[in-house]
Amino acid sequence: MKKDTKHDRANIVNNSLFYIYKYIDSPISLDELAKLNSVSKYHFHRIFKEETGKTLFETITSIRLQKAANMLIVNKHSTISQIIAKCGFSSHSSFIKAFKKRFSFTPKEWRNGSYKKYSEDILKEYPKVNDLKDIEPQIKPCDAFYCAYIRHKGYDLSIKKTWQRLNALAYEFDLEDYRQIAIQHDNPSITPLKEASYVACIEVPKEFKAISTLEFPKSLCAVFSLKGEYGDVLNLMRYAYHFWLPTSGYEAKTMPSYSIYKSNHFLNSDGKIDLEFYLPISVAY
Repeated sequence: MKKDTKHDRANIVNNSLFYIYKYIDSPISLDELAKLNSVSKYHFHRIFKEETGKTLFETITSIRLQKAANMLIVNKHSTISQIIAKCGFSSHSSFIKAFKKRFSFTPKEWRNGSYKKYSEDILKEYPKVNDLKDIEPQIKPCDAFYCAYIRHKGYDLSIKKTWQRLNALAYEFDLEDYRQIAIQHDNPSITPLKEASYVACIEVPKEFKAISTLEFPKSLCAVFSLKGEYGDVLNLMRYAYHFWLPTSGYEAKTMPSYSIYKSNHFLNSDGKIDLEFYLPISVAY
């Protein structure tokens, strides 16, 4: 496969996934994504399935279910019907059927605590790290940022190679003093680590076009500071979602969380980490 062809196919998938995540609360069709990428519906469907291993419908449904599962845990002030709407499901009955098939519990059972049983095996995968608790975040509005990125499937030490590629790219284009940012779409406590969606980003000027780029919108965020080692981020996310957020007076948005590295543990020889974890929120009312 030619380099340009491979780049074009990656852009089609990246543009489409970014669009899906951004507009997950709305109907999303094959027609609009094909138009977004300036290709035919047939061409888009074939490329998307070949590159991701899933059809567009399977991908959208999976993302919606994952978002709903997390919001059922953390958004205590929203009804199940409101969460269904926020995640883009048009039918209450089809959502319940799909949710039970995916997570083995009804949405009501899940919200009432069954998610803890579901996450037991997932938590066994966590690296042995420090027990994090009673961390209080700052609540503050956060600016939008523009970045170049590479997607990585799974949360493990192989992410190091993705960061090395981004750093090499920055060197080739003479980028200096850029921020390293990780976008984390999934709550790792309810997503097997090998399936977690991780996006490694470097902040770039808007005119930068070498690889896929995105603009992350501004948002009110809960900002947690963390110094630790590999694996601590997973426990911090678990604490933020499952312990801090449900009693905080805030609710999670469908926007993903992200981390801004001061010191990136995937690149440091000692594995130490220093970062700020940003959780987009809205006031519960």
